[in-house]
Amino acid sequence: MNKYTKRTFTLEIFAILLAIFFLIPFYFVIVNSLKSFSEILIDAAALPTEIMFSNYAEVWRILDFPKAFWNSFLITVFSNIGIVIISSMAAWKLVRTPSKISKFLFLFFVAAMVIPFQTVMIPLVKIGGMLGLINSIPGIIIMYFGFGVPLSLFLYHGFVKTVPIEVEESAQIDGCSQFGLFWRIVFPLLKPITITVIILNTLWIWNDYLLPLLVLQDASLRTIPLATSSFFAQYTKQWDMGLAALVLGITPIIIFFLFLQKHIIKGIASGSIK
Repeated sequence: MNKYTKRTFTLEIFAILLAIFFLIPFYFVIVNSLKSFSEILIDAAALPTEIMFSNYAEVWRILDFPKAFWNSFLITVFSNIGIVIISSMAAWKLVRTPSKISKFLFLFFVAAMVIPFQTVMIPLVKIGGMLGLINSIPGIIIMYFGFGVPLSLFLYHGFVKTVPIEVEESAQIDGCSQFGLFWRIVFPLLKPITITVIILNTLWIWNDYLLPLLVLQDASLRTIPLATSSFFAQYTKQWDMGLAALVLGITPIIIFFLFLQKHIIKGIASGSIK
């Protein structure tokens, strides 16, 4: 049995202090979202003298928050579905058909991960306009497919190598088709990495600001980050409203992350065995 040493105690204290340090920004956001604008300017670190729940009601009304939430929800869910389907099937095929072409395609996808988004912004908007993808929720979902597949394929590629090929060979002997082989046998075994991919892409897509800013020009199509940014203009910053909007925006994704976070390390660790 391991003894509780001074070193363990020191590490625990250090971990607690580090956790408190990282929670400080959340304290400022939550506390100031419950203050009036004038009280925030007087002392942003103090607790509110009067709790202003009306800030949240006002933000809900001004932003038409249910609409912005629904837009973010649709984009996040359908982008994840497409990314998972494309990445998992492509990674499985690349692993199970080893060749120079497969290696080249894999390296091609991995290389796409290092291309900064800023370098493709202008061509993306021009091509998107030509294809009718601008100012459209289906259009931005298709764009997220392109940006999300490289990393997801990379994670799936490593995990597929851990799936015993004997399982697939047995299914083929029993007459299972390639389509049935993947969806009935292989894909269920990819559950840990699939959850990891969904979590990582959800955190990214839900909080993304730049791509929706470029693509979604209609106010009725605004996502939560776009709607929240309206409180932070060049000459005016409505901190009371803006911080309340931030709390409303991050609450669903924090709940989602806390519910599934244990699968992230499990999925990535499993995929790094080979």
